[in-house]
Amino acid sequence: MILTTTATIAGYRLVETKGLVRGSTIRAKHVGKDILAGLRTLVGGEIKEYTKMMAESREEATQRMISAAEELGANAVIEIRFSTAMIMSNSSEILAYGTAVVIEKE
Repeated sequence: MILTTTATIAGYRLVETKGLVRGSTIRAKHVGKDILAGLRTLVGGEIKEYTKMMAESREEATQRMISAAEELGANAVIEIRFSTAMIMSNSSEILAYGTAVVIEKE
């Protein structure tokens, strides 16, 4: 599966558009991590626990998007975007979406 944020892929031509595909996950904050994050805000620096959680969430959403594209018979997803939204005070959604397509080498 080829994934790209662009509308075209060098060396390939678009054969068929399968449609919009998406994958999402909703993650809740962990109380223990919140305490560590609160302490880090006092001294500054990266909040590694949340960086890791968000990276895992993006990966899970991407894999779900890929599965949706494969179900449609696509071999690529173009114009991929990511979006986040707060669902409630302690959780957020990560959404990956793009256009599932069939491509072939030129």
